[in-house]
Amino acid sequence: MPENITSVAIIAMLAKRIKRYRIDYPLTQKELADKSGVSQRSISRFEGGEDIQLSNLIKILIALDLAEHISLLVPDNTRRPSYFLSEEKAKIRVRARKKPEGTDDRFRWGDEK
Repeated sequence: MPENITSVAIIAMLAKRIKRYRIDYPLTQKELADKSGVSQRSISRFEGGEDIQLSNLIKILIALDLAEHISLLVPDNTRRPSYFLSEEKAKIRVRARKKPEGTDDRFRWGDEK
């Protein structure tokens, strides 16, 4: 999809696809209206490219057995690999080891004792 696409263009694209899917299903607008609970007038307006309520669109998708694809509109970001990279891990405080008594901290070459 182009970056500068408008909401009107997206609605028109969805309407065209849903109309084609309804016809191939095959259902008339009246049958889809009865099955979805959305008025035939709203279905007609939507297929004509007009805006309808989101709840009506969801009812239409459910009636056309497309409900399983609704999650593709906005993917679950917790299923992306990058999601796990952004989680902060709990910081654990580490204490310095105590050196046994009698050890010298200054640097020595291998031949020095």
